[in-house]
Amino acid sequence: MPIPDFQSLMLPIMKIASDGAEHSARELRQRIGEQLGLTDEERKELLPSGSQPVFTNRIAWARSHLTMARLLEKTGKGRFRITQRGKEAMASNPSSINMQFLLQFPEYAEARSSRAKTDTPIEVSAETTVSESASPQERIELAFRELNNSLTTELREKLASIDPFRFEQVVLDLLVKMGYGGSRKEAAEVTRKTGDEGIDGVINEDRLGLDVIYVQAKRWKHNVGRPEIQNFVGALAGRKANKGIFITTSSFHDNATDYVAGVHNKIILVDGRRLAELMIEHGIGVAEEHAYRVKKIDSDYFDEA
Repeated sequence: MPIPDFQSLMLPIMKIASDGAEHSARELRQRIGEQLGLTDEERKELLPSGSQPVFTNRIAWARSHLTMARLLEKTGKGRFRITQRGKEAMASNPSSINMQFLLQFPEYAEARSSRAKTDTPIEVSAETTVSESASPQERIELAFRELNNSLTTELREKLASIDPFRFEQVVLDLLVKMGYGGSRKEAAEVTRKTGDEGIDGVINEDRLGLDVIYVQAKRWKHNVGRPEIQNFVGALAGRKANKGIFITTSSFHDNATDYVAGVHNKIILVDGRRLAELMIEHGIGVAEEHAYRVKKIDSDYFDEA
């Protein structure tokens, strides 16, 4: 039988997870494959790139979307369990679970809306493929955004779970890669935990140290509000500084962003999503899995005499 699209695999996954136990991706493939009556050949059918079986890929994407909606939570490499939200969703005995169903959950809706902002309207089918009216380049770009969005979500979850001091090191690595502080060694020498006045460290804005930037790095689960930003601004004033970066794994309340807009100090707020996007852009904590080269006709070659 044809392998179901990834949305059709969401409900079978949730039914298996409903027992509240920890499950593995391998177990999912085995049990759902048996439920669907898939043959060994169908389970081993590869994607066009040849990098992964279609069935494995679609189950992984279904799990990714369910995790993005906080119906599932990761418990280890390739392992997961149902969340309280997931139990409540299954208690309503849904006839199906798909992307439309998941939009009722704010985290998922936010993630999807960020992907929907595109200059060219693109219709999305049940398998998030682009309609025939879209160009091949648009299809590639949509798939790329889908992959990056999933990676952004995974990075945010990883950052929220690491040791606070390790988080500060990650922030340092990123700032150095972005051109601040010179080398990693030089940056490490000027970046230090002060443990007071709301400052986690300072880093040179340039190699010569003509100016410094004060950094606050918070590995928080709750949103950062105006009081925390006010403390940071006060700490800068105490050091006669006017530049600072406040980085968090969570998000900022509107009252925090409104406050920053009204102060004379140059304060940059970096929330968890922006932090993950910068890490992807500058290659911090991520590794290249595949590289695709899109080629076109070399007109100069054919025009040669």
